[in-house]
Amino acid sequence: MRKTSFGRWSAGVLVLTSLAASADVGNVTSTGFVAIFRDEVTASPNDVWQAVTQLPRWWSNEHTYSGQAARMTFDPQAGGCWCERWGANSVEHGRVLHALPPRSLRVKGNLGPLQELPVNGVMTFTIAMQETKTIVRLTYRVAGPPDAGLEKLAPLVDQVLGQQFKRLVRFAETGKPE
Repeated sequence: MRKTSFGRWSAGVLVLTSLAASADVGNVTSTGFVAIFRDEVTASPNDVWQAVTQLPRWWSNEHTYSGQAARMTFDPQAGGCWCERWGANSVEHGRVLHALPPRSLRVKGNLGPLQELPVNGVMTFTIAMQETKTIVRLTYRVAGPPDAGLEKLAPLVDQVLGQQFKRLVRFAETGKPE
């Protein structure tokens, strides 16, 4: 990871502290945490699925290594890569564990500053109908050894994912993440 990438990520987190509504980060301990985001979406489950699988179109540029989300690719099938490439550089953000269109998508990956730590992160998108409403939920579970400092990183990860989740919801509803 380039030094500027973590700096850009950290600076973005500071800005997000005042901008993004965060979920309640649950079960925060020195060995892990769970961040959960949920919203009602004015789009069909199929449209929400399509939005989720177009991750490079709604992920923010500020939370990439290259500074451009358009340089990311996302292959929404088991074994598929959520990768980013620019010049001779490349990063694997995650690997798809399961894809059950249009109900759920699970990706294993350590995002941002978690990537260099000996931890495991699993992100799950769940899409469901409740009565006449489409509900989308993002759950990110991270676990690792006590010395990884996860209790300190949990609020930062929560802030960044909160921003990304809001962008996803706007993209699913309007076709634009901003």
